[in-house]
Amino acid sequence: MFEVREKPQLVERALLVGVYLDKAKETEASSLLQELQELVETLGIGIVDSSLIRVRENFPSHLVGKGKMAEIIEKSKELNCDCIIFDNELSPNQQRNWENESNILVIDRQEVILDIFSLRARTREARLQVQLAKMQYTLPRMARMWGHLDRQGGGSGGGKGGGGAARGEGEKQIEVDRRLARKKIDRVKAELEKVRQQRKTQRKERNRADLPHAAIVGYTNAGKSSLLNGLTESTVLAEDKLFATLDTTTRKLDLEDGQTILLTDTVGFVRRLPHGLVESFKATLEEAILADFLIHVIDGSSENVEDHFKTTLEVLKELGADEKKIIPAINKIDIISDERLEELKNIFPEAILISVKNGVGIDDLLSKINEMLLSNIVRNSLKIPQSRQDLVALLHREGKILSQDYHENDIIINAIYSKRFLAKFAEFVMAENVQGPTREK
Repeated sequence: MFEVREKPQLVERALLVGVYLDKAKETEASSLLQELQELVETLGIGIVDSSLIRVRENFPSHLVGKGKMAEIIEKSKELNCDCIIFDNELSPNQQRNWENESNILVIDRQEVILDIFSLRARTREARLQVQLAKMQYTLPRMARMWGHLDRQGGGSGGGKGGGGAARGEGEKQIEVDRRLARKKIDRVKAELEKVRQQRKTQRKERNRADLPHAAIVGYTNAGKSSLLNGLTESTVLAEDKLFATLDTTTRKLDLEDGQTILLTDTVGFVRRLPHGLVESFKATLEEAILADFLIHVIDGSSENVEDHFKTTLEVLKELGADEKKIIPAINKIDIISDERLEELKNIFPEAILISVKNGVGIDDLLSKINEMLLSNIVRNSLKIPQSRQDLVALLHREGKILSQDYHENDIIINAIYSKRFLAKFAEFVMAENVQGPTREK
């Protein structure tokens, strides 16, 4: 197995750097740099200082001009840093150029997130997904790992006419390593596919219950796992940490009117989430795609709440789940000022205001969930042959029977059931139907 990089055993002192081009993006760049600080602290790395740099043009070789590069390197050495961490995504060449100039470790936001995911992965599926993302990130960066072999002794030819024609030891080692890396990637993909097939089987078994399903989504550390625990009295890990949950967890929620719904907690999103991670976690995030509707938990205490909201919607769009019905729920209102709360009400007029910690607004959220379920049900009078006791049992199990009577060889049933069963009961619907109140769309 190969790792993302050959990092030192312990990185203790980091200098953070954020680079932006457009003056109008300064506030966003500052916010992202602050978020990078939280990400780095999650890894237990000490942050010595940070620099926010505006450039007038893109510099393909180092991201910034040589003057700014020299300033950053000098600053890192003055502060005795053993690592420079960029909020921006660095190309393999940029990463290599910075390390050659500074002689210290240089990483970017993507690598930080990958390392966090590696620490947080608990199930076999999550570990395989992270491993795959890390290896795919590493592959184009392998050249830097063996460059030192070419610098030692100046190649293998030695003497007259030999050195120019012969390939360096580093180049040979890169080719070997790349072949091994691609084979390893293929093996991990195969293993991951087996696990995904197992998940599909489990999902089919779950779907046989024909229960409605909602997925809890949102920005990392918004309180999704805490909400699942509070609603279902479960014990999913819920910590005040970024990406505390990488694996999905599904629990049953029994509502007061007797209806049952499945709730699934999903991995949190973050701005500039590495595309490879989105791809790797698509199997896990399919829960959001397949759910009947979504509960979008929003951290109302965050200064960047609108950006977080936007990021979540963007990831959902990438997953193909952006057309789902969504219940927005603003969490942590117990630590929000009244003034800020009014602002949030104006920004998110449809949102339910909750505090998972104190239980405030949970009844309102449950009512909204119930309302969402009602929008997916019908009320019909059915004439079912007595020979079709399987359909009657289905109504008892998954619907709500309001009345039941017998006429000759038929059972006359007035029932409420999910629209998912419309086709199953279509031929048994009586002409004189008892319909519930109409709903405005």
